[in-house]
Amino acid sequence: MNIKYISLRNIKLQQNLILKEIFNLASNPNYNSTQIKQLHHNLITNTAIIEKICVKQQVTPANLTHQSRKIYSWMKFLTDEYYLQLHLKNTSYLLSAAKHILSRHEQQSLQLMIAITNLAGLYQGKRSASTANIMINEGFINAPDTVLQALVESALFGKNQKNIQIIRAFASTEEYSNVLLELDLIAEVVAENPQGKFYNLDELFDRVNHEYFAASLAKPRLAWTRINTYRKLGHYESARNRVVISSTLDDAKVPGFVVEFVLYHELLHKYHGAKWVHGRRMVHTKEFRTSESQFKSYNEALRWLEKLVSGRLK
Repeated sequence: MNIKYISLRNIKLQQNLILKEIFNLASNPNYNSTQIKQLHHNLITNTAIIEKICVKQQVTPANLTHQSRKIYSWMKFLTDEYYLQLHLKNTSYLLSAAKHILSRHEQQSLQLMIAITNLAGLYQGKRSASTANIMINEGFINAPDTVLQALVESALFGKNQKNIQIIRAFASTEEYSNVLLELDLIAEVVAENPQGKFYNLDELFDRVNHEYFAASLAKPRLAWTRINTYRKLGHYESARNRVVISSTLDDAKVPGFVVEFVLYHELLHKYHGAKWVHGRRMVHTKEFRTSESQFKSYNEALRWLEKLVSGRLK
């Protein structure tokens, strides 16, 4: 089967303009809500134009070429106002940290450009005699200040063992991988049809909602991924109120209770929400884990999922 891929002209230019606008706002402590609303509107407009182009070509954003798809996903990610605000906050902090580090090295005169975006690596740093350009991977959007400081210092002055350990430790967390997964899934979701080849997510939701939430949970949008995934089998996107389930589970070999458990796990994210603990955003809280363990086939479902993730079911 031939898959049609389309490339978007000027999409890289659009991304660079948005990054520059974010940096300019983050550099100005007096930016106002009108400026943020305008930036947010631009992001919504850009992604809507891309989606219309895809519809006209009778494809979805999943059919964009690699670079176009990555940039589209990143812009769509920032249409979530929470992530946009976090971008502004952390870009501002990164700029402050960079100025402080440069002053210690008596290099305050460097002209800075700092961006958080979906890189292939963890970070990039480019310096000349008069400028410094720092790019940070989107996965660090929720990182604590110590990690952001380590990233800036490494980008400006190269690696050292302490900073490498700090950066890699955060890059191995679920918090980091969840952001990358959300970016991946933005374009990889099939048109939101809950009917898979073997399982219907609407039917499974009704069953889980009745059994575990006393039928009180409002139904989110439900979708299957376009491709099989093994790193993670489900994801709840709060900004879009959408649960995405991996097509890996839409298989006759996978018992229904396993799919129900993954759906239940993601619905618990909707039910419990996130909490801030010591400045960190926590989703798998004690209350969450208690609710999760109440699933009737909890241990058996976990064993099945372990086999799926390890590839032993193939």
